[in-house]
Amino acid sequence: MSSATAQRQPPAQGPTIIRLRLIGQMEAWTLTSESVLPSGRKTRALLAAIALAAPRPALRGRLAELLWSRRPEEQARASLRQEIHRLLDVLTPAGDDILIVTRDHLQLRPGAAWVDVEEVLRATVQEPAPLSLLDGDLLEDLDGIDPAWDAYLAAERERLRDRARALAEALLREQAEPEGTIPVAQQLLNIDRAHEGAWRALMRAHAARGERGMAIQAYERCRAVLADLLDTSPSAETQKLLAEIRGPNPRLQPRRPPPPPEMPDAPEEADPAPVRDHAAPAAVAEEPARARREARGMRGGARIGIAPFQMVGTGPEDAHLAPGLAGEITTALSRFRWMFVVLLGSLDRLPADQRNERGIRQNFAIDFLVDGTVQRVGTRLRVTIRLVDLRNNNQIVWARRFDRQAHDLLTLQDEIAAEVVAQIDPEVLLIEANRVATQPLVDATAYDLVLRALPLIWRMDREPYMDAGTYLARAVELEPEYAAAQAWYAVWHVFYIGQGWASEPVQALERAGQLAERAVALDPQDARGLTIAGHVRAFLHRRPREALALHDRALHLNPNLAMAWNLSGVAHAYLGNLEEAEIRINRYKRLSPLDPHAFFFDTAFIILGLLKRDYESAVVAGRAVSEMNPSFSAACKPYLAALGHLNYRQEAAVVRRRLFSIEPNFSIRQFIRSTPIDRMEDREHYVHGLRLAGVPEESGGATPD
Repeated sequence: MSSATAQRQPPAQGPTIIRLRLIGQMEAWTLTSESVLPSGRKTRALLAAIALAAPRPALRGRLAELLWSRRPEEQARASLRQEIHRLLDVLTPAGDDILIVTRDHLQLRPGAAWVDVEEVLRATVQEPAPLSLLDGDLLEDLDGIDPAWDAYLAAERERLRDRARALAEALLREQAEPEGTIPVAQQLLNIDRAHEGAWRALMRAHAARGERGMAIQAYERCRAVLADLLDTSPSAETQKLLAEIRGPNPRLQPRRPPPPPEMPDAPEEADPAPVRDHAAPAAVAEEPARARREARGMRGGARIGIAPFQMVGTGPEDAHLAPGLAGEITTALSRFRWMFVVLLGSLDRLPADQRNERGIRQNFAIDFLVDGTVQRVGTRLRVTIRLVDLRNNNQIVWARRFDRQAHDLLTLQDEIAAEVVAQIDPEVLLIEANRVATQPLVDATAYDLVLRALPLIWRMDREPYMDAGTYLARAVELEPEYAAAQAWYAVWHVFYIGQGWASEPVQALERAGQLAERAVALDPQDARGLTIAGHVRAFLHRRPREALALHDRALHLNPNLAMAWNLSGVAHAYLGNLEEAEIRINRYKRLSPLDPHAFFFDTAFIILGLLKRDYESAVVAGRAVSEMNPSFSAACKPYLAALGHLNYRQEAAVVRRRLFSIEPNFSIRQFIRSTPIDRMEDREHYVHGLRLAGVPEESGGATPD
């Protein structure tokens, strides 16, 4: 830019051409998604200071003092001139006149930049959506540039937090029902973690909804935060509220929180102004809040957004297909209690430069994005769907293509949605578990502890498995009314007994039943908890008929839960209903053909093949399961019996040695005592196969070769 150009009168306000994100790590983008963020930290600080001074111009002398306070004035001004040239160079893609430079001032052309801090400061009770932009510290990567800069930055951070805190407090005072209180209190806690009034509002709202465990968990987190940040404990008022919640009548009536202390008037330059057209609409922030309100029975959960599908090469007659499919997937995913699901119907209201994974995450507060395309070729439709992890550099973590005939579009939507959600559920659960495993255990919630335990359970390695039990026991202790913790701890006991690891199996069996029944009592609408309770009743308590009622209720609540189809099929197999068992087990496999825990679920095919006297298919399934996880003893037993019936002695010897390495005391007598198989002829057939395969009658009998 020439000197003459720099000295011209400021042009009239024009369209927005760059976006500046100053909250969190600094970002600067043009409308064509080209980064114009300076590489030097002082150049970035200069751009940030100019943006924070808006709408007034920034004084050059003041900028020199902020960034070079230890240098003489002339040297500081010379350094500033160099940084201005660097800044002009990096902003070149945004246009020659975006930065107005005069002898005494620097200023971004009015209207040329969208700045997240401006949006937060302009938020009002009527238009609170921009508060969601405050998801980190102001310029968190620019500390330590200069002592004067650090002092300025601390003051700006406090100014921003004070304004946001005051607005969030005003919003909280407006809430009369727990459904509105919970998201607003959480938003206030995002701004000020030590806001005890917000913690009490959260506790009271959960208690009013009958979620005593979540209310107690809120208190525990409040206590940990206050100890960490302020080295203090909750006030007498908060402790009194906790005593009320723990008392005989925990369902408190909702109550508006007391007004917070009066806040001083904000500086004149931060007076609220109308939100620009390109600001996130209120509905954008409301959608994830509504999704959070719909979640029940879990302290945390993955936040998943469903984007409108793109239509490729389709005609007007197919216009309803993409929104219909997105709606079906949203409805199906919402049946999984641990997920918070958002249909991004207002995505088209976002500015064009925000319609990417980064912008979607920032505006909708989601962790994963489901999107896809629909393409017609004659009478066939090709639907491609993917799952994107927005927290991991927008990595595609799952993708699937469906090629179907387009004769019955409603059935097509149902089928595709069912398979998509059945496969996404375990994938997201595994990703969430791996994420939590990298975090420290300090201040871990019950939800965190459950996630940490799950991968250790499925490994079937005894030492890590015992660690998983410790985590689950702690989760149940930390939040006794957290249904999912109770259910997964029951699963842990199923394997603990089934692997022969329980030193006191009778007590462990009783404990598994207590946990499973408690999980159902805490959340009778959780399909996963119901089907886990059914499996405990069938496999451990040998009451498969009672289990069927629990499995069927689970499938009524969530017909796309692959686990429920599988375990209900196993229960039917125990009862000898082999035709129904095969239908249900095959349904599981269609829904989740590549389940990450297939070694456990595919064991059903070994049992089914053995009881149908189809020994070859049982052996094929047994080999496949052994390849996936050779340490799962429950798969070894029907596999071994099928080998015995086929007289495959060499392979039987290998499987027998593997089984006895896991359960050294396994015997025919132990099997008869513990098997859930109901029909006498099926039990005798199973036992005969085990005898043929060399299993001894009594523990400590013939040593397996």
